[in-house]
Amino acid sequence: MSIFAITRLELLIARRNMWVATSVILMALFTVVLTLAGGAPTGTLGVDPLTVAITSITTLSVYLIPLIGLLLSFDAIAGEAERGTLALNLTYPMSRGEILIGKFLAHLSVLGVAIAVGLGLTAVLTIWQYGMTDLSFQPLLKLFATSLALGAAFLGIGYLVSSLVRQTGVASGIVIIIWLICVVLYDLGLLGALVADDGGTFTKDIFPWLLVANPADAFRLINMPDLSVSELASGVGAAGGASGTMGQLTSLLLWPIIALFLAWTAFRRVEP
Repeated sequence: MSIFAITRLELLIARRNMWVATSVILMALFTVVLTLAGGAPTGTLGVDPLTVAITSITTLSVYLIPLIGLLLSFDAIAGEAERGTLALNLTYPMSRGEILIGKFLAHLSVLGVAIAVGLGLTAVLTIWQYGMTDLSFQPLLKLFATSLALGAAFLGIGYLVSSLVRQTGVASGIVIIIWLICVVLYDLGLLGALVADDGGTFTKDIFPWLLVANPADAFRLINMPDLSVSELASGVGAAGGASGTMGQLTSLLLWPIIALFLAWTAFRRVEP
């Protein structure tokens, strides 16, 4: 029950700080725009309109969901330490692991609501434009589940940073740097290495595994469309088969566990 008490408190704080509304509005706005704008190529390419929308939303989610996850979690520990409420929370009859899990469940719920609203609007708009004929909603459900896993990974990373620093200003700067590295600079570095390698050992044996080691890239590859519509996908899609779907799923599911474990380990050493 103590976990759910923390979860309820964190949800109230998120609502008061407008995080719930901000996350929902961001996801809803961008998914609606991408769904409406992405409908144009379907007639030319002859592909499922929902596939086009999911491809666009996958690209959006790679950038937006990690950012929302980090912004929700970067001050979870450091912020309470600054405000003096952490010492009070630690006097309650609950472990630090329970506190961390309670925060995690609350923030994951915020992310889940935002993702569900965005994808729900995508489904409604697609049905409104094209009807129910030949539409498959399985990729949409897969996108929802993998988006939650991606968000969970970056929530854990945010808690880790928040437990390692004492000031929220420092924590916010670090998580932005982490976001830039994971969703932008990491791929640029791999691309540069590919060009330098020119089809050698790195390209064939090392690159695919480095690609799926990044949760953002593993998420992108899992939600790639079929080869028949590969022109809609990112150029890294061809490398996804080298490590297989199992490797991508393993990376995406292990990251939240590892990040939360490291955050818990760091949180145990925090002195209020």
